[in-house]
Amino acid sequence: MPRPYPTRSTASILGRERAIVAMVHLLPLPGSPRASLTPKEIARHAVDEAKVLAAAGFDAILLENMHDAPYLAREVGPEVVAAFTRAACEIRAAVSVPLGVQILAGANDAALAVALAADCSFIRAEGFVFAAVADEGILAEASAGPLLRYRRALGAAAERIAIFCDIKKKHTANAITSDTSLADHAHAADFFGADGVIVTGNATGVATPISDLSAARKSCGLPVLAGSGATASSVREVLAVADAVIVGSDLKQGGVWSNDLDRARVDGFVRAAKG
Repeated sequence: MPRPYPTRSTASILGRERAIVAMVHLLPLPGSPRASLTPKEIARHAVDEAKVLAAAGFDAILLENMHDAPYLAREVGPEVVAAFTRAACEIRAAVSVPLGVQILAGANDAALAVALAADCSFIRAEGFVFAAVADEGILAEASAGPLLRYRRALGAAAERIAIFCDIKKKHTANAITSDTSLADHAHAADFFGADGVIVTGNATGVATPISDLSAARKSCGLPVLAGSGATASSVREVLAVADAVIVGSDLKQGGVWSNDLDRARVDGFVRAAKG
């Protein structure tokens, strides 16, 4: 069955084919269990990291509230959206690379609203197609239908915000869809109007299997992104198959996602990716 939506290129969204996308993990946002800083302080820290990553040569930056664990499923409070928006807007003013937004867990409407306010280029959406059981509970309803209608309702500016969706995502049990393959999920995401699919290992920092990237590529006409586990030593192999790679852990001290940036690691990853 033909795809009912036009397909965008990786370069049109991320500024470059074979793009490298760096994570900025916002410090715990107001209302989350580990929160201790003001929105101003959180934004300042995020801007500092974004400047380092952009100057090092990353093509795009993805903002995420990973420090907010344990996560709320699908819905977050207005305090999260407000603080996230402040950080995103200040980063947008500080760097020129494309920005993306992910709000855990599966708060895709909120992510789209933040992206619109901060002039971002894309969001990362969980639970776009099929149901799954994640750490935070059952993601029982696929968000493709409501999310695309919400994007249309927000107007022309929102229509330019791409939606990259995770398929068979990390930190998720997929037993209830065990009779469907990763290729089936990639095909469904394509048909349902995603702008790209993200393939991961089974947890943060775990390498994305090359075979899974290949399966996704063969099953859809969308950009395919590797969403976990890339390192300076593996990135060239990953980019031989994927259109882009998202990296967080390998850029941090000791290779641990929750640590501060390690500038030697940041520079080493960019050199490895871009030769």
